[in-house]
Amino acid sequence: MERVLMLMLEAVGCAAEAQINGMPVAALAAGGGRVCVAVHEYLLSGRNQLGLAIGASVAPGPEVPQPRIATSAVWARARLLLVRQGHSPVDERARELAVLDWSAAEGSAYETPALRHSEVELPVAFQRWRWLDAPPIGLNPAVQRQVLEFVQQLALEFGRGNPEPWLVAARLRFEELALAYQRPVAEAVQRFREHLQALHVAKALKIVPPTADDLVLRPLVDGRLIDCVTPLGAPVLRTQNDAPLANHAWPIRLAMVEGKIYVLR
Repeated sequence: MERVLMLMLEAVGCAAEAQINGMPVAALAAGGGRVCVAVHEYLLSGRNQLGLAIGASVAPGPEVPQPRIATSAVWARARLLLVRQGHSPVDERARELAVLDWSAAEGSAYETPALRHSEVELPVAFQRWRWLDAPPIGLNPAVQRQVLEFVQQLALEFGRGNPEPWLVAARLRFEELALAYQRPVAEAVQRFREHLQALHVAKALKIVPPTADDLVLRPLVDGRLIDCVTPLGAPVLRTQNDAPLANHAWPIRLAMVEGKIYVLR
C-alpha cells in the first residue's frame, strides 16, 4: 500500500469530534490540539459523509443546545488526506480530499452541540463492511446487562494477559482491518497477542472492570453498532496504571446478531 487515507482533526478552545459515515474516528478534549488517524476501515466506495461535532455529549438521545460566548477565537477543522506511506500528514505533498470547518470569533455567541456535515466522493474499492448490514440494537435492560457482563469479562481476561476472548469476539474486526490495510490477518492477530502478553509481563495491565455507572452505550450508525465508552467518551476497556507506566485503551464497537456479540470496530 503506497498511500494511506488519514483524518486530521485540529481544534482550539473547544472539544471536537470527527466522524466518517456516522462513526467517530477522532476526538479532542476542550483544550483542543491535533490528532491524526488512518481511516480506511470507516470509508466506503463512492459517496462518504464527513462530520464535525463541537461540544457534543456521548450520552444517547437528543441534546438541548446550550448557549456559549467565545472569550477568544475558537475553531475546529477536520481534513481527509491522502498521504504517502511513511510520510507525515502535515507534509505539503499530502493531498487534501475534503475539509470541514467550524469557528466562532472572539466575543460572538454560539451553541453547542454544533454539527457540520459534508459529502465527498472517493474513487476507492473497499469491500462492503459488515457493520453496514448489522441489525439495529434495542438498548433494553437485558441488552445493557449482557454488554456490561461482556466488557467486565474482557477486562478480567486482559488483566490476566489473556487475549483469546477478545480475539474470538473481534475476529471479524481483525479480518476487515487486514483487508482495509492490505495486511495478513494472521500477522495482526499475533501482533496483538504478543503486545498484550508483553504488557502483562511488564505489569502494565491494571484494569478495573467497569460498573454500570462507568459504561455508556452509545448508538452509532442508526443503532447498528454500540460504542462502549465512559461518561467522558473514552473507551471503557482501558488500563489505569500508576505512573510512570503508560496507559492503553481498546475501543469496543459491537454488533449483536441473534443475541451474540461481535466486535466489528
